[in-house]
Amino acid sequence: MTPARAGATLATERYNGSQAFESGSPMLDHPYTNLAGGRWLRGNLHTHTTQSDGARSPQEVIDDYAGRGHGFLMLSDHDVYTSADTCARWDSRGMILIPGNEISAAGPHLLHVGADRRIDPHPLRQQVINDVLAARGFIIVNHPNWQERFDHCPLAAMREWVGYLGLEIYNGVIGRLHGSPYATNKWDMLLAEGRRLWGFANDDSHRDAADVGLGWNAAYVTDPTPAGVVDALRAGRFYASTGVDITAIDVDGTRIRIATGNARRIVALRETGRRFAVADDSSIEVEYPDDAAYVRFECWGDGERFAWTQPFHRRQA
Repeated sequence: MTPARAGATLATERYNGSQAFESGSPMLDHPYTNLAGGRWLRGNLHTHTTQSDGARSPQEVIDDYAGRGHGFLMLSDHDVYTSADTCARWDSRGMILIPGNEISAAGPHLLHVGADRRIDPHPLRQQVINDVLAARGFIIVNHPNWQERFDHCPLAAMREWVGYLGLEIYNGVIGRLHGSPYATNKWDMLLAEGRRLWGFANDDSHRDAADVGLGWNAAYVTDPTPAGVVDALRAGRFYASTGVDITAIDVDGTRIRIATGNARRIVALRETGRRFAVADDSSIEVEYPDDAAYVRFECWGDGERFAWTQPFHRRQA
């Protein structure tokens, strides 16, 4: 069992049936509230098969992810819509298979999660986002810092577009390509400007098993169906990870406590990526700064194992 897989199992066991996340605070606005009656599932939303440019068949990919303990998976082949009917042809191996695809042609790549139809890859990406909003599902901006200039998706475009849910703050496959797999820089700049966006971690697997299990999203799911997973992600009831397991997020007034199973350092950040507290420990407790536009946490483990919470905001009167 790999360390990443062991950590994912630990998170599932600790969260199931627990009240690790409290019911929330009227003073802070965050997605980790009222978590009861469900369970935490680990899943990947970005992977490719022989339906487009992947090296393995859909069933081979499904078997691999199921064997690593994933609870949900989306096959996001390039401009190939994987429908619910298509998903039903394969053995899910107990996972929840989510319909969707990666909209790739004619512009920056966008992930259509929970799709009910194929959306044309219009070169005006705002039109693509509008078409998704008029249909079903949501849009994630993929690997913004891919390519030599770290500009597969320029910040100017992400500032201009409206209606997308979030961005990949980690994309595993970019680690072997030009650019950076991380995009927390663009996330912080957008958050500091008042945008409410969720941060996702995905594999973007294309080749063999070496592309799998690099990054995932741990989502709290109360309805174990494709629609239920999509709803949890849409609401931000998840954290992104490359191997660190968050075991508690407690909020009391404006005080936030984060605990993990395997972090060695936890960093509290505000705009624009500025650190205001650091704990060289597996947990941290901070007071939300009075003048902060947002607060988020990065949990650092061994090697390249991280976890990222979604942002916290002060509730507006």
